[in-house]
Amino acid sequence: MDTYEKIKLTSFNLPFEAADEAKVPISKPFFNENLVTLKTQFPVTWAHLPNGQTIPLLKTMLTSVCEKDCNYCCFRSGRDTPRANLTPDELASAIDMLTRAGLAKGLFLSSGLAGGGVRTQDRLIATAEILRKKFNYQEYMHLKIMPGAEKDQVFQAMKLADRVSINMEAPNETTLRKLAPHKSFYTEPLAPLKMIEEIRQTQPANLAWKGRWPSSCTQFVVGAVGEKDIDILHTTAKLRQEYKITRAYYSKFTPVINTPFENLPPTSPLRQYRLYQASFLLHNYNFDCEELPFTPEGNLHLDVDPKLLWAERNLIPSPLEINTSNYSQFIKVPGIGPQSAKKILQARTYGIIGDIHVLQKMGVAISRASKFILLNGRRPNFQPNLFEQRS
Repeated sequence: MDTYEKIKLTSFNLPFEAADEAKVPISKPFFNENLVTLKTQFPVTWAHLPNGQTIPLLKTMLTSVCEKDCNYCCFRSGRDTPRANLTPDELASAIDMLTRAGLAKGLFLSSGLAGGGVRTQDRLIATAEILRKKFNYQEYMHLKIMPGAEKDQVFQAMKLADRVSINMEAPNETTLRKLAPHKSFYTEPLAPLKMIEEIRQTQPANLAWKGRWPSSCTQFVVGAVGEKDIDILHTTAKLRQEYKITRAYYSKFTPVINTPFENLPPTSPLRQYRLYQASFLLHNYNFDCEELPFTPEGNLHLDVDPKLLWAERNLIPSPLEINTSNYSQFIKVPGIGPQSAKKILQARTYGIIGDIHVLQKMGVAISRASKFILLNGRRPNFQPNLFEQRS
């Protein structure tokens, strides 16, 4: 099996059977011919970076062999599935070629757990070091931290990466045990996140490859074991506060054949979407978990945007006065975002705002905001036009 077939088997976002020939022109220093026919469609996805840039990101693993028996995972131990294993040199060389060929401009590198967390982390670090030092790889790199990795290994990974992450998978010990029977919530996913933040606080940032420590993030599996949205969001908020994670990702559960969870129903994409909406409200819109509207079962309402539902419950009986409210209040109004809130505050320095169309020119979505606000003590008289009714 050649290197590119192995990458195909360790891909994150393409099915194993996906195969297409891609003819990629590359220059002579890499091969003796100017055109190479690659026998697989590579696992490249368009990714949004923390700085807002969008790049084609190669998502792959060092090995799809894994000794863990997570109940939902296609790579779980004992499952009958094709496996592949790459050496650090082999994978680094392939990544360098794909980057120079223009197929990928960044890397997301993880691995199955083979031979323990320490050994697996060493191989991930070795791959990153070869890329940075031998191939002078300057692109974005996201490195996974393995369960059981030691603090010095986390330190070495942080010196090489733009972002590091470890999957929480579940919001607490009870639900993690249901997803992954042999993982410990406090010693495996939580401990490395604590190490990451301790390194940021105690080690000089000039040791990192770009002179700044990488951001960190995590991921939750949603909908497999009865976990509640309120628990997921409380844990997300705590990780942001205590360990300064940049973002949490919510991955809807999809059953995989030949796993213990193969007969469970898939999670609605709408639940995943609502979790992202609620997470952004917590992070960017000054909401607290206690303010978010949950069902009696502790989940978000699937049929309504959580910001809109909060406003209907709180602002219809007590609308927000545009001429006296503050920034934190403004951004909780549907149709008002951070930029338009700042423009309102700036405009108020020149006088009272009495015309709703002035707000519209500031970027406020009037069709969404009008029933939640007051202009100089009065509810605005606004009739949305056809375009605004569709938005």
